[in-house]
Amino acid sequence: MSEDLGAAAQYALEHAKSALAGKALAVLTGAGISTDSGIPDYRGLGKVARHPMTYDAFMGSGEGRVRYWARSFVGWSRISDAQPNQGHYALAEAEKAGRIDQLITQNVDQLHQRAGSQKVIDLHGRLDLVKCMACGFGFSRIEMDELLQSLNPSISKDLNIEFSPDGDAEIEAVSGFVVPGCPKCGGILKPDVVFFGENVPLERVERSVAAIDRAEVLLIVGTSLAVNSGFRFARQAAKAEKPIIVVNVGPTKADVLATVKLEVNSSVVLPLLFS
Repeated sequence: MSEDLGAAAQYALEHAKSALAGKALAVLTGAGISTDSGIPDYRGLGKVARHPMTYDAFMGSGEGRVRYWARSFVGWSRISDAQPNQGHYALAEAEKAGRIDQLITQNVDQLHQRAGSQKVIDLHGRLDLVKCMACGFGFSRIEMDELLQSLNPSISKDLNIEFSPDGDAEIEAVSGFVVPGCPKCGGILKPDVVFFGENVPLERVERSVAAIDRAEVLLIVGTSLAVNSGFRFARQAAKAEKPIIVVNVGPTKADVLATVKLEVNSSVVLPLLFS
């Protein structure tokens, strides 16, 4: 019930609902929308600074690739087993009702799609896919998991360890861990996600820019927008003088641009926002 939010949050909720009413909506989501599905974020309140794998470290070092895949082998299962929460479902239902024109997500967990959203741009890629950096051959993360298991039969998965939004578990790389090469050409295999220091593919950026141009309102959910690949869309909407609604627990770079800020858990407030 919206009455449980407190007077200030309830007022902000009503203001946000008024701004959304009858308007074409673009949505930008980040890791915060998936925390209630058991997937941690990088920069939430109380988080210790993390040091995720960078593109240069992965591509430039065999040791870096061993570190990533050994950790990902453990952390991937937590991502693949996660289920959408009420925030994901609320956005999927809003799309079905014709209220959302485009959803742009910085997440790589596919939880929006599993909740039923179809108009999704995976800005940073998909963790459930793997591709060869030499020949472009692609296959599923499940198949990669089978390859890793067959090459490293003594490695067990401790589901109690801490992990990150990209499935990179907080463990030390195991000595002797074997990473397969591409089944087609032997090249470097990389998850089909945008690593830190790597550019978002231009086609995704152009589709996202076009979506913000079409939209009359931008809804930002669960992201601090610390990474410019997402913040650019908030700046684009602000420059066009479009209302911006921010739903996030904790500060974001878009707070100064926001028409309304709802500092409430997204799985709680999104069903109310679209009710």
